[in-house]
Amino acid sequence: MKKLIPYIFTAFFFLPVAANAQFETFKDSVVQLYGLVMTADSLKGLESVSVVVKGQNRGTVTNNKGVFSIVVMKGDVIEFTSVGYKPKQTVIPMNLEGNQHSVIQLMVTDTVYLAATIIKARPTRAQFERDFINAQVPDDYITIARKNNNEATRRLLASTLPTDGREATSQYLRQYANKAYYYGQAPPQNIFNPFAWNEFIKAWERGDFKKKN
Repeated sequence: MKKLIPYIFTAFFFLPVAANAQFETFKDSVVQLYGLVMTADSLKGLESVSVVVKGQNRGTVTNNKGVFSIVVMKGDVIEFTSVGYKPKQTVIPMNLEGNQHSVIQLMVTDTVYLAATIIKARPTRAQFERDFINAQVPDDYITIARKNNNEATRRLLASTLPTDGREATSQYLRQYANKAYYYGQAPPQNIFNPFAWNEFIKAWERGDFKKKN
């Protein structure tokens, strides 16, 4: 314990000095920024301009005369934005002497170029009726669903889409059950089965055996 006493006295002596030096450094970095925002063409004070410290959620807006005031730090980047004007930025100098800084920011109008508009003559009644009748109206969701559910579309999808896991498993189990059912004996020939001929004729009429492109 006696060995720690000199270190304790040293800490009590140097800590206030270090804290005071850090506070003085922070105090020297704080800057009171005030200024005026004006239009570049008419030098008129611009109100409601957002004055924000970049990267921080701190800022203010100009009054009806274009005047603003905000506390910033040396080295901060200040952004000026307003609807209809190009955004501007200014940097607080790191080597600024003192704790006050003023700025006059000019805002340039942001020109927006719209697409060209072609004005045509008003169509006649006959032209309007012709264009109205020939206009292609896109299908709604109900019409698309009906087209996808008709017999031809379903048959085409069934013949082209691969089987999923459930269908493949069901087919395998049916084949395995059929093989187990006739285990030890010869399976019957479907050439004499009228039900098989009935299914064959229906498949032939549906066109299942036609060559698909």
